[in-house]
Parts: sequence; structure tokens; C-alpha cells
Amino acid sequence: MEVTLFHEEREDIRIDIVAYFEQDTLVIDGYDIGKTVKDYWGDSDYEYGMRIYPEGVQKLYAHFSLAPDPSQLLALLADRFSGNRCFSQLESLVDQLKLPHESYKWT
Repeated sequence: MEVTLFHEEREDIRIDIVAYFEQDTLVIDGYDIGKTVKDYWGDSDYEYGMRIYPEGVQKLYAHFSLAPDPSQLLALLADRFSGNRCFSQLESLVDQLKLPHESYKWT
């Protein structure tokens, strides 16, 4: 199951940010493409994301008072983190809770 956290498509940019599970690891993937990205980064696309490892996912369930159910966590993330800044907001939460994870960014 995959949920869309944010999607925007304009003439100058397209932004997609999704969340899904790969086994017990929560994955947040973002992809921006278009003229605005090229003007800012010097390349027409920008990929970014994070992988929150199973121990961190368990801490998220506890933080949000959820049963350990991936579909419930994805639904909650889609509800609470759904704007253009959702990735940054999730990064802040991950840092605040000190969740084991890895982040990546590519242009």
C-alpha cells in the first residue's frame, strides 16, 4: 500500500511525495521535476527520501498511540503530513524522536 502525502503539478514543476512500507521499513520518497527545479538546483530533477527502520517505526506507533498496523500509520501520515512541507515536517519529527533512519538527496 502506498499513500500520497503531496502532489502538485504546474507548468514549471511537478512534485510527488509518497509513503509506503518495504517489509517493516517505512519509506518516504519525494521527486521534484521541472523548470523551477532546474533553475534552483541546476538539474531538472531532484530526488529525496528517508527510510525509517523497524525500531523507529515501532516508536512512531507509540508516539501516535497506534496499534502496530502499517495501513493505520500510512493513513495517519497522509492526514497529518500532507502539504508542500510534509517531507521537512517528517524529517523534524524523526529528528525530534531520534528515530533510527537514513536520509538521501540527489540532484
